[in-house]
Amino acid sequence: MATTQNNGEQIRLIECPICDHKAKQQVNSPPRTICPKCGNFYVDSGEGPPQPRRLVRERQERKNIPENEERNKQGGRLQTISNFFQNLGSNKKGKNKTDKPYNSARSQPSSSMSEDSSSELPPITNGQMINQKRSPNFQLSLTSKSRESLSPRSLRSDKATLSPQNRHIYPVRTKNIDQFLDDIKNAKEKDNWKIVQDFYSTTFDSFMEINAVFKRDPGKEYKSTEDPGLKMDFVQIVFDNLLDTPQEIQKATLKATINSLLKDKRNQESGNGMIRPHTKDDLRAYLVLMQNPQFESASTYVIFAHMLRQIAALNDHDHHFLVHWIRRLKSVPVRKLIKRLHSFISIRLFPPRPQDLPPMQKCSWWVPSATKVMALINAANNLSSPLLVPFYEFYNPTLDHLDLMAEYYTWQNPSSCAGFSFCQYPFILSITAKRTILQRDSEQQMIIMARRSLVAKVQRRQLPDVGMLFLNLNIRRAYLVSDSLNEIAEKQHDLKKKLKVTFVGEPGLDMGGLTKEWFLLLLRQIFHSDYGMFTYDKKAGVHWFSSAQCETYQEFNLVGVLMGLAVYNSIILDIRFPACCYKKLLSPAVVPYNNPRAVVGVTPLTVNDLKTVQPEVASGLKDLLLYDGDVEDDFGLTFQVSQSEFGSVKTVELKPGGADISVTKANREEYVQLYVDWVLNRSIYPQFQAFYHGFHSVCASNALIMLRPQEVEMLVCGNPNLDMKELKKVTVYDGYSSNDPAIKNFWDILFSFPLDLQKKFLLFTTGSDRIPIGGMSEMQFKISRVSGSDLLPMAHTCFNQLVLPGYKSKKSLRQKLLTAIENAEGFGLE
Repeated sequence: MATTQNNGEQIRLIECPICDHKAKQQVNSPPRTICPKCGNFYVDSGEGPPQPRRLVRERQERKNIPENEERNKQGGRLQTISNFFQNLGSNKKGKNKTDKPYNSARSQPSSSMSEDSSSELPPITNGQMINQKRSPNFQLSLTSKSRESLSPRSLRSDKATLSPQNRHIYPVRTKNIDQFLDDIKNAKEKDNWKIVQDFYSTTFDSFMEINAVFKRDPGKEYKSTEDPGLKMDFVQIVFDNLLDTPQEIQKATLKATINSLLKDKRNQESGNGMIRPHTKDDLRAYLVLMQNPQFESASTYVIFAHMLRQIAALNDHDHHFLVHWIRRLKSVPVRKLIKRLHSFISIRLFPPRPQDLPPMQKCSWWVPSATKVMALINAANNLSSPLLVPFYEFYNPTLDHLDLMAEYYTWQNPSSCAGFSFCQYPFILSITAKRTILQRDSEQQMIIMARRSLVAKVQRRQLPDVGMLFLNLNIRRAYLVSDSLNEIAEKQHDLKKKLKVTFVGEPGLDMGGLTKEWFLLLLRQIFHSDYGMFTYDKKAGVHWFSSAQCETYQEFNLVGVLMGLAVYNSIILDIRFPACCYKKLLSPAVVPYNNPRAVVGVTPLTVNDLKTVQPEVASGLKDLLLYDGDVEDDFGLTFQVSQSEFGSVKTVELKPGGADISVTKANREEYVQLYVDWVLNRSIYPQFQAFYHGFHSVCASNALIMLRPQEVEMLVCGNPNLDMKELKKVTVYDGYSSNDPAIKNFWDILFSFPLDLQKKFLLFTTGSDRIPIGGMSEMQFKISRVSGSDLLPMAHTCFNQLVLPGYKSKKSLRQKLLTAIENAEGFGLE
């Protein structure tokens, strides 16, 4: 420690042990608690520069001084945090002191304060708020179930009774929602916020206080995962009103929050270096603090980051409780918390004002900590039925701008690229990012294969050609299925190359239109009911695999290859498979290596999954489960199932001896589960096995591990969320201009259509009622003019083209357009 004289006063130079930030401070002034640059918590030894706690503890042990005595001797590590608030934001000159990064309509702490502002904040000594009076509603009583030991602060002037163990104390807070709202109302009317400020300052000053205010019954432990024991409505009301209070109250709340986090961090460290486990009250306090809306402001990110790190560092047992407690929250607070974490991650990665945040190299743990906390919320969401929020609300589109392949390689090579990767937490990556990783990974595999082909040609002294870089299919229209099967079977090693299709005897260069036409024609023929490969349930609106036995299952393998090629070549297919099909397609997500006998495409499914395939059968099974009468006599069922195969009925036992086992009330659940498993897994196993291997022969990649079943469906079938205004932006015109009356009438009519008609229009013009997963911007849509106002509009689905006659009236245009889209058949081919 260096000391100098300045106008008769001794000045010392203190240095952060983490980022080496140096600051001048008077010798007699209270020591800093938090580094203003990197936000690291540190303490002053009184004998030199501030030291990490481990060094302080070792020094205390050498001197045999108890930790609490050492703290009292120094004036306490919590003596002051006014310096922190003075340096909370950027301390660059010229910063606007009233800058509010997010909601300027609400009062939030500014990102920097004047030097005099620290005097407005009461100092903290030994954990006590000096010169602050408690609200008259506050009382103290004692119980043995507290997580904090008896402290001087809690014994100041309040009544207390000791528990039989004489160890712990719980303050009892009597304020309820109505009283709190009355305080807010009176404060606004009288412009006197003293009671409200006392409430916020005291409530968030320690984990004990948080539990005392928000716990339903402080005398009860609430150790169940099913009930956090918190008055969540009160929590929401307190936080909803916080941002509407004066800044002094908001600063006092942040100040108290820092105190509670510091106290918790201190309490986890015992004198012998051991870590004390967290109590359920600690977890409850974290659950409350996570919902503080002040953390939406970048000026509070230092505090927010430390809280996130403490939550992320909890053990698995504590995380288990937090996950189950989070799932008890309502959708609105969960959605706000997700948005808050997204903003924190995005601004840390791409700061609009880098000078407002600590250097990235000094706080590299910020983003991993926030992502791990987001993982807890995602786990809670997955356990909820229905989901608290849709899974896509966990997507952070900002991450699309990262080097995604670097993230992927870090994940794939932990030994050589150790470190954090977003691919470890795929729920946060958007479907666009995952598609990019999947395609680029396949491209890398394709480049390796192309390089091998080139080397082989050179070794054979053959001239290389451009065609070796593509998967070239030569198809005769009259033999569409057989030629496709033969071409794909012969070119298995080229499936990861870019697809080019040529129809034999037809001139033309495939610029995408021929490829799309091949997909549409082939799928229309394969999925036709007369072909016998798939059945179609009109009520469910989906296709399913026929359970009829076949000599060969190559056609099912072909369908899988088509789906894989569509994903790799960004072609949207109008395939109607139920959601459980994609669950099976990811079971497992990576094909077992060199094990052709490995079971694939089998996953536990329920009667709800059967409902998406055969809704009437599923309804009957649910009735069986709920029936109160005599199941055996009234239903007369045995453990058998019958199926129709080529006009004959075949009976299959669901388990050995099933023909002689009656279904009763005692075993009906087993019967239903075996029935569902037989319909969705066992009866179609060879068909789905071929389909599975076909898909993975193209899309084999570890990147598939990151995908949800819903995301695989989106990759194959596109995004179901339509925005016709976006379609208008990408439309080009041939024979028309955007200002022609017919075009203006057309868009007015299309915008006025309900969603189901808009989907039919998209199906009519593009062959699918969905859009690319990247949005309409990835589409090309064309409107061409043709003479003849008596004609109906026509579509060339292979080129996303609408042929529109120049109708004279808006009424005529609407009538003709409706007639065309309502009577389109199949895949909308002309």
